[in-house]
Amino acid sequence: MATESSEGEEEGKLMGGNQQLIIDDEDLREMAKKAAWSVSSCKPGNGVTSLRDDNLDTYWQSDGAQPHLVNIQFQKKVKLQLVVLYVDFKLDESYTPSKISIRAGDGFHNLKEIKSVELVKPTGWVYISLSGNDPRETFVNTFMLQIAVLSNHLNGRDTHVRQIKVYGPRLNPIPHQPFQFTSREFITYSIVR
Repeated sequence: MATESSEGEEEGKLMGGNQQLIIDDEDLREMAKKAAWSVSSCKPGNGVTSLRDDNLDTYWQSDGAQPHLVNIQFQKKVKLQLVVLYVDFKLDESYTPSKISIRAGDGFHNLKEIKSVELVKPTGWVYISLSGNDPRETFVNTFMLQIAVLSNHLNGRDTHVRQIKVYGPRLNPIPHQPFQFTSREFITYSIVR
């Protein structure tokens, strides 16, 4: 069962989670490698690197008051379509996030909530689409994405998030072209005068 909210509308609930990370759409690519990552707080040894190490046994653990924040900043404006989190209620119990807000903007000064999601005892990969209600809104065009953990299960104070991945559309170098050329020579001769 999944419920999500877009731009402050209805709130969503996500139950369960997938044990395997499955991205079916070949037109999506992982964008987070191009970003600067920061967190609002962390316990020593459980910082931002634990979110990006592709190891499900490590985790980011916050250390402070809520909301707990993960900031993802890009040097140029990027199109983002999907956020995928790995959380595990069975291992982390009260450290598991229960309510997450995703915000986007040009920087810290103008972040706007684009999704609000409630997680119900999740174990595994949780997929959060950034698409809007309008079918034409398939992605978010932004310089910065912020993931805010607003509350945890069992009224826990600190949080554990094991992995975060952010996906955006793979760009076709030639618009309206059904296939992609890979060499510079083919691209040069791909347009008829």
